[in-house]
Amino acid sequence: MLVLGIDASTTAVKTLAWDAEGDQVAQGRAAFPLSNPEPLAWEQDAESWWSALRVSIAECVRSLAGRAEEIRALAITHQRETFVLTNESGAALAPALVWMDSRGSEQVERLVARLGRERLRDVSGKPPCITPSFYKLAHLFARRPELARAEPRLHDVHSFLVQRLTGRFATSLASADPLGLVDMTRRTWSAELAAEVGLTLEQLPALVEPGEVIGEVQAEVAKVIGLPNGLPVVAGAGDGQAAGLGAGISAPGRAYLNLGTAIVSGVLSSSYRTSDAFRTLYAAAPGTFFLETDLKGGTFTLDWLAERLLGATDPNARLAELELEAGKLAAGADGLLLVPYWNGVMNPYWDDDATGVVLGLTGRHGPAHLYRAVLEGIAFEQRVHTTGVETATATPVHEMVVMGGGSRSDLFCQILADVLERPIVRARSSEATALGAGILAAARAGMHPNVELAAARMTGTDRRFVPGPSAERYRELYASYRQIYPALRTLLARTSRLTRAGANDG
Repeated sequence: MLVLGIDASTTAVKTLAWDAEGDQVAQGRAAFPLSNPEPLAWEQDAESWWSALRVSIAECVRSLAGRAEEIRALAITHQRETFVLTNESGAALAPALVWMDSRGSEQVERLVARLGRERLRDVSGKPPCITPSFYKLAHLFARRPELARAEPRLHDVHSFLVQRLTGRFATSLASADPLGLVDMTRRTWSAELAAEVGLTLEQLPALVEPGEVIGEVQAEVAKVIGLPNGLPVVAGAGDGQAAGLGAGISAPGRAYLNLGTAIVSGVLSSSYRTSDAFRTLYAAAPGTFFLETDLKGGTFTLDWLAERLLGATDPNARLAELELEAGKLAAGADGLLLVPYWNGVMNPYWDDDATGVVLGLTGRHGPAHLYRAVLEGIAFEQRVHTTGVETATATPVHEMVVMGGGSRSDLFCQILADVLERPIVRARSSEATALGAGILAAARAGMHPNVELAAARMTGTDRRFVPGPSAERYRELYASYRQIYPALRTLLARTSRLTRAGANDG
């Protein structure tokens, strides 16, 4: 028996076939574009998600070489906070707003003034900032009131794809959660928050618990992409929660660390709690929560370095060259410190005006220094995050399990171990996010008795990195890093507001 775990990420859809042991049997992938039409704006054509999904599934099925009939279920994980407005038939009314879109900070201020910061945090689990779709949606309706008058349906990526696959307007509770419109204690949509942005509950998808069957693939769709008739579509989860499941995080004391476009880390909790040190989401496993930290300027910052700053025609090849050169440099990148707030900062500051900082730049520094400074800056910021969670929960994190594209870098993993001063262990599969979706599908398909046992059987770890001689040097640098943003916060806010004003004038 096989299941499909589908990862609809920020720039591509990957479909992976998994067996009962958590081994990858086949894969399909299809990329789609990400648009930056104006400062602070990040958009996509939702139809590109659907096209990429079909192509990736069809490619995976072809790679199975006649084993398609062994597929018993599929589940989807996806980029979170990204949403699209559609009509009743599912046609997009406007470009999808991607999770990185940071227009509308004035709506954050307005809604905080109206409802109160703590109430917004405690109902939704998310301290107010521009990332949750709740605030982006308020800004979109203020900017384009005709969309609100059209009485649209609101879709996360999961519900958009599920409707195309099954015909049902529904999503997973662990997919809807990051939108910021769910009452976390009641496990349902918040009528109060929906009304604040002008939505009725009828405009929101039905909520299904993760791991439950949400529908079946429609016959005409299955025929085109090569799936078995009547294949169950299992409710999935957002990419962060799926990554935690795929990393095998099942008890306190261990954290997952997803080194992707954003850097996302989380620890498991059996109870609902809120804090400014983290945001709270439903975990994919029943009855649990993830207390999560998020750095939006993750490996996106490396892509920026290769593509926008260095103008590389082959960004991946250029980053591989920089990796080799940076590995020859000593800890500290010859005095270069970088604060990776390329897309603002969430925990612990929740400041949408924050921007990146490069400190100590001199004529002796080159691209490899900046590359290493990015890795070190991400690691320093992760130490801020992890320490904050430990303090807020009074529970130490003894080990971090890494996955995602960045986890393939030995240099990055060793820097993380040195800076965080704790072991960094690679997940057995670098595709732990898609594996998390596969685990949900496997449990529902009967390959394992439940989600917990499926995760225990299908996950594992690989190479282990422990703190080395550079840890002491990084401890000294971290003391300096920790002071940079607080010292510059007022200035960064002033320059950010000037930039926004200039963009609006333009």
